[in-house]
Amino acid sequence: MDQRPTIDLTGKVAIVTGATRGLGREIAAALVNAGCTVAICGRNAPAADAAGTEFHRVDVRDAGAARAFVDTVAATHGRLDILVNNAGGSPPGRAEDASPRFVEAILKLNLAAPLYMAQAAYPHMLAASGGSIVNIASVSGIRPSPGTAVYGAAKAGLLNLTQSLAQEWGKSGIRINAIIAGLMATENVEATYGDAAAQAAVGASMPLRRMGTGSDLGGAVLWLCSPLASWVSGARINVDGGGERPYFLSLVKGAEA
Repeated sequence: MDQRPTIDLTGKVAIVTGATRGLGREIAAALVNAGCTVAICGRNAPAADAAGTEFHRVDVRDAGAARAFVDTVAATHGRLDILVNNAGGSPPGRAEDASPRFVEAILKLNLAAPLYMAQAAYPHMLAASGGSIVNIASVSGIRPSPGTAVYGAAKAGLLNLTQSLAQEWGKSGIRINAIIAGLMATENVEATYGDAAAQAAVGASMPLRRMGTGSDLGGAVLWLCSPLASWVSGARINVDGGGERPYFLSLVKGAEA
């Protein structure tokens, strides 16, 4: 008999940024399925119905817009329990070519925006004597990130921010954790990794023999937001299929594929 605990977040109110598609959409769906009321946001409406969620058109890089969004959700539903800072990303590019405008945009989306959203959520969670904030980080923040150096630096900053806020806000019952996401099969997987054969090769290179999915992230988010993780704060949870194999192993003749 399967006796694993079922995570029930009925009655909780959650916000997920960047959840109109891709990984964020699946994180939001996991929260909905666990009983949460979920508000999602993006600069553009979802291409398809995001079942069980309410959409707000918001640019989270704008501190004022982020605060107005959070205040509206909290006022509408009477509370705010969960914030998932998922919005992020970066196109590839050489560091030597990164313009000031590009650098500012990447840092604002991946580092400043999560701070703006957390600041906006703070008074509502403080009033409720607690809450859970989950920042979606990346393996790019814990190892060199050639081709996306600015993004990697921003995600490294997000990990530091996570731990700093966890210590500053812990006395208020607010828990802040980060998920370090590994290689994920997103909606842009073909543009990122190539055709089906290339994707299969990338997945096979992982210890668990596949790339991650939005449901993998969603499961980790549910646990971090549940009572099961009530003494977990300031943590960096790797959701990366066991991690990337060191490059030198690919050069060793006879090394396991």
